[in-house]
Order: sequence, then structure tokens, then C-alpha cells
Amino acid sequence: MTEDRNRVEVAYARKDEQAILSVAASEGLTVKQAIEQSGILQRFPEINLKVNRVGIFGKLAQLDQVLEPGDRVEIYRPLSADPKAMRKQRAAQGKAMRKRNGSKEET
Repeated sequence: MTEDRNRVEVAYARKDEQAILSVAASEGLTVKQAIEQSGILQRFPEINLKVNRVGIFGKLAQLDQVLEPGDRVEIYRPLSADPKAMRKQRAAQGKAMRKRNGSKEET
């Protein structure tokens, strides 16, 4: 268990594959250094640290932020769709379905 507390994790996920890789948590280790040491950039060449945002346990972080032992660095993919637009689209589809079903019930 002590070994786990002296490490940080680097996580990345895409639709078809995900990985959580472990790195030794040396003093002063930054988010960027952990990502580079984990080897995740070689495993997922689409990751571009100039484009992909990163976080620690779900909170956005900077690449130069110093990590604490036990932290989990997360590399985020760009959104494939705007969540607000998708909610509006689903609401419009639901409204259209209710309208169609309502007109069928009246006949």
C-alpha cells in the first residue's frame, strides 16, 4: 500500500480504449513530467498537450502544476458535440414525438 501512495496515475480514455498508467511521485513532479514519464504520449499519439486539457481528479490543472503522491492526472479529449446543443436537439425530438403521438390518440 505504501508503494501506491508514492505514485501518481496518468489517465486517458477514448471510445475504444482507455489507460491508467502509474509513475513514481518524485518531489516537484509536474503534470507535464508525469504525462511524459508515463509513456502515454507514445501509446496515444493523438494526444497534443497544446490542445488537450488536463486535470487532477476532475479539476482542470496547468501542465506546470506540482503533483502530490496519490494524484491522478487526467487528459481530456475535445468534446465531439456541444452538450447544450445535444440537449436542445433531444428536447426538440421529444416534443415532436409527443406531438405526433398526441395527434394519433385523437383519431
